[in-house]
Formats: sequence, C-alpha cells, structure tokens
Amino acid sequence: MPQRPHPAASPPPSPQGGGEGAAPPVLRLSGVTKRFGPLLANDAISFELARGEVVALLGENGAGKTTLMNILFGHYVADEGAVEVFGKPLPPGDPRAALEAGIGMVHQHFTLAENMTVLENIALGTQGFLNWKLDRIGARERIEKLSWEFGLAVDPAARVASLSVGERQRVEILKALYRDARILILDEPTAVLTPAETDALFATLKLLVGQGLSIIFISHKLNEVMSVSDRVLVLRSGRLAGERVTAGTSRSELAALMVGQEVVSPPVPPPEPGQLQLVLNAVSTARRGAGVTLDRISLSLRGGEITGLAGVSGNGQAALAALISGVEAPASGEIIVRGNLAKNWSPRAALSAGIGRIPEDRHAVGTIGDMSVTENVIAERYRTSRFSRRGFLDWRAARKFAEEIIADYDVKCPSPEARIRLLSGGNMQKLILGRALDSAPSVILANQPTRGLDVGAVGYVHGKLLEARARGAAILLISEDLEEILALSDRIIVMSKGRLSAASPRGERTVAQLGALMAGHDMEAA
Repeated sequence: MPQRPHPAASPPPSPQGGGEGAAPPVLRLSGVTKRFGPLLANDAISFELARGEVVALLGENGAGKTTLMNILFGHYVADEGAVEVFGKPLPPGDPRAALEAGIGMVHQHFTLAENMTVLENIALGTQGFLNWKLDRIGARERIEKLSWEFGLAVDPAARVASLSVGERQRVEILKALYRDARILILDEPTAVLTPAETDALFATLKLLVGQGLSIIFISHKLNEVMSVSDRVLVLRSGRLAGERVTAGTSRSELAALMVGQEVVSPPVPPPEPGQLQLVLNAVSTARRGAGVTLDRISLSLRGGEITGLAGVSGNGQAALAALISGVEAPASGEIIVRGNLAKNWSPRAALSAGIGRIPEDRHAVGTIGDMSVTENVIAERYRTSRFSRRGFLDWRAARKFAEEIIADYDVKCPSPEARIRLLSGGNMQKLILGRALDSAPSVILANQPTRGLDVGAVGYVHGKLLEARARGAAILLISEDLEEILALSDRIIVMSKGRLSAASPRGERTVAQLGALMAGHDMEAA
C-alpha cells in the first residue's frame, strides 16, 4: 500500500466551527446504533470531528466507547446509521478501507503478532503485495525516528512475545503513527508513560494537530482529557449523555456526566502502621528471556500502610509481582512473611502465607475467559475445606460464594454461571478484588488495580483498598498512574531497571523528582 503524504505536508487547518466558509468535518457519524442481542451498545450516536481537533471520548466501562470506535475502524458493522470520512461514505466492516481513508487506531487490547519482531509488526502491510521484500533499513530508521519524537522507547529488533504490557502499547502507538494516519484514535495511550514522556507526547500531538491531524482521545484520566482535548463527548449506557467544550467544563462536571451523579473520592485518613508483614532482604531473581530481573532489592511492608511503587512499565515491576505472588522464586536473598523465613516459595505457599493478589492483566492472568464466574472466583481456593468435600468440589458452596461476591462488590453479570469473558473490564476487576480480599489477607499485591477503569470503578477499587488498610493489611500498590500513587500511598518508592529507590513519605518528593527517578536518574542518590 503506498504511503500517504505526512500530515506536515498539508496546509494549515481552517478555523473550526460552523458558519459560511468553515471547513467540512473530517469525520461524521450519523445515528450510529449497534445491538448485541438484547443489549443496546450504541443508541443513535451522532457527532463530528473537525480537521486539527482533539475530541475526548469519556464513559464508564461498558458505556459503548470501544464498540463505537470498532464500528468506525471497521471491526463491527452498525445496525443503523452511517459514517463519512472526508466527505465520503466509509464502507462498513472493512478495516482496510478505514486504513486507506486515513484512520489509525490504537486498540485497548493489543493486536500484535507475538512471534514477530517490533519492526515486522509495525511495517508489514504498508507496502504493495508484489513488493514482498521488506525494506528493513528504511523501516528501522522511520521507527527509530518516531520513537525518538514521541518518547516511545522500544527495540525494533525485539520479539513482541518478550515485551512487557507497556512496551506492547508503545508498539501499537508506533504502528498507527507509522502509517501517517490523518485521523488517530488513541485508547488509553499514556498508561505506561512517565510524566515527562506524557508531556512530550502531548506536545507532539499538539504539533501534529496544528498541521492538520485529527484525534479521538479515549482516557479515564480526567486531567489528561482537560489538558489535551478541545471538546469532550460523554457516553453513558450507550447514549451520548453530554458534549462539552473543554475550556468551559471541569473534571467534576465530566465525572458526574459519566456516572450520572457526583463522584467523590474516598477520604484517605492518616496511616497507623503496624507490624512488619513482608520483608525482602537483598533479593535477586534469575534472568528469564529479555525481561528485567531484580537486583538485590530490599523492601519492607507494614500492616495498615499502603506502599506505592511507581515506575515505567518494563523496569522490573512484573518480576517483583511474580516474586511476591510466588510465581518466581528468589535466586538469592530472603523472603520473610510475618517473621518467618519463607522456604519452597510457590503460588500455593504465598496464598497459604496470607498474600492476596490483584494481577496486572485481568484477562490473561487474573481470569480464565471461558470459565464461569463461579469457577473463577474459587480458582485460588478450590482445594480448601470451604469448597472441597472428600476430594470433590462442593458446587453449592462455590455458587453461594460467587453470589456473595456479586452482591458485596456490586458486580453486574447475568448469573454466576456466565462466562467471565462476557463481563466488562470493571466488573471483571470487581470479581478479582472480591476473590483477593474475601479471606482478609495480611499482604495485598495490587498490581495496576485500576488500569483501564472509569472514574466510578476507580473510586470503588480505591475504597476497598483503603478498607483493607484500615483493618491492618499491608498493601503494595504497583501502578504506572502517578496520580493514583500520589492519591493513595503512605510511602512511595520508584523502580528503575530492576532496582528500588529509598522510600519517601507522601508529599516529600515532587512529581518532577518522581518522574526523574522513573526515568532512571538519581537512583544512587535516592
């Protein structure tokens, strides 16, 4: 497929707004409706996108944002309505037509071939069918240029299977930018960036917008929406609940539009630190593939305290989470749980020691999609006496437990027998939260507990973590959302290249200082 001209080659955008002489919209959705059986996912949604404009799309999990964008990109066919791109009808259900029309999309769930390299994932499909030999040198140069411009560091020669979640998202962003998209859909694009990298990305987006690029920006981070967008569209229950000019609205108004009522963040009372619950003494892990290993790290977690771990994805957080949850055993050093030296460390040993886990990837690690809600909520405890009778599962007890979790954590699902893959991300996360917290663990590993969740679900998860803190649990909050770290943590540490900084009390370090540590600077001084 021939390359389109770079947006920089286009003339400056015309003034936005209606009236005589106004430029026509680059994108128009008219009465788009989509049903999945009895579920009305999108209900007669209409809006326009101007050239050189950033429109933010907000809404709770399950509000219809992703469905609407999948219709635009050709993955779904609307039951009613039409889509026009640059004044021409967009053929429904045809992703290639969307690409050729100049639409690029960074999906919330990645669409990468794990057995191929970063370069192959980004560059293949951008040249004619008869030109079968990939220009690797030219492709690598272009990828490296885009990586530098956008602060999206990634090795073009690395296989995708070896990349962290954050690095895979960077590849998705680069893949869209490589094709010179004129309309760019970004779904949670900054989840893995440091504050400095986020600022750099926003500066570049604004430059491209000034040259004519149009952007649909999907994010649950209201501060980002307020910073980068011109207009905000809010979806609720599949309908367009409101539209606001960004300069004339506020975070609180947008949050209320999303959930239908005022959103209040849970209060964070002063901590009351208790006994040491988990201690890591000079722990290192063995190298496995291309992942970052832990390098003689020491960490202490006290009851009644939330320790926040900040860092850019791919710097060893996955190795630390695997170690604490028992998936990885230490190559050297000690793990001490409630004063006892841990031996024969394994997932079962970690659970028996009172460690509850909220895993980073709720789809691939936290749940088994084709198993029922009931099967998933007992997955870590099915051998205990609560659910086992003489070697057989007590399905009545298991279902009762699932019903309790559904009720206590306000999980919206058809029934305990429903396949868990049918649930929205927020409801899936509530089930994982209930599974982890039900046994009142003494240590809670909360790894990216609110990634991709809407503002209402985020507040709910934060409230449950604070309740666990109040009853005396020691919580390690691993998050790439620095705002979340600053809001909840009693102590903050930073991980970079498999090493930990010294802990600092809430408010002691500025955002700039934390960002520098996340980028690997001043770790010795920390």
